Amino acid sequence: MPSTEFSTERMPVIFLSHGAPPLADDPLWTRQLADWSASMPRPQSVLMVSAHWENEPLTVSATRTVPLYYDFYGFPERYYDVTYPAPGAPGLASEVERLLATSGRSVQRDEERGLDHGAYVPLVEMYPEADIPVLQVSMPTLDPAALFEIGRNLAPLRDQGVLIVGSGFSTHNLREMNWHAGPDGHPPSWSVEFDDWLTQQLDAGNVDSLIDFERAAPDASLAHPRTEHFAPLFVSLGAAANGGLESEAPVTGFWFGLSKRSVQFS
Repeated sequence: MPSTEFSTERMPVIFLSHGAPPLADDPLWTRQLADWSASMPRPQSVLMVSAHWENEPLTVSATRTVPLYYDFYGFPERYYDVTYPAPGAPGLASEVERLLATSGRSVQRDEERGLDHGAYVPLVEMYPEADIPVLQVSMPTLDPAALFEIGRNLAPLRDQGVLIVGSGFSTHNLREMNWHAGPDGHPPSWSVEFDDWLTQQLDAGNVDSLIDFERAAPDASLAHPRTEHFAPLFVSLGAAANGGLESEAPVTGFWFGLSKRSVQFS
């Protein structure tokens, strides 16, 4: 059982591959996320950066409990019945505004914006009691270097018990997924090669190469034909950079050919 005591320790930073709503039906993935959260200090609150919210200027979500944002179509009705009534985090929103103001970045609020599936799908598995305040922030750009700097600005939140989560997918090309192979089917070479490269760069703490992934990585255009699902990694990297980039991967493997690699920075 995870501890119910909130942490006063410096929190880690994570990047996770959140998956589509059906990943919640995968017993391996759900167990991995539950085990992962149980192994970490219990956060005071969660700051979530999801691949599914791009908005300029950077925007913070509702600071009170509002309905979820079901930002997907064509799934069975049960996926739209999921709820996650986590408390709002108005104090965290104010702190995000303060920290980003030091870099001259403007922040706006959207008090009607609920958590999207990139946020609540993994949180349901990690903190199923929905008793930890959650705030989501938008990505104002997909530029890796700019997102890295946003993460650096937000890094002091780690010392306030905030778990900073970048939620995307380590490889993400829905057009090239093999839905007929099953969730554990043999992954395509482009996904394996990109995942291998990502592992090597993370192990080496090679931020410059990661930021330049569109030119440096093998099969980058196949692994990420549009880069929004890789972009949250750069916020996580920035938030972790001042403490070093020692990392581990609590979740690995592939799902319908996509890399589920998820990373914790100490």
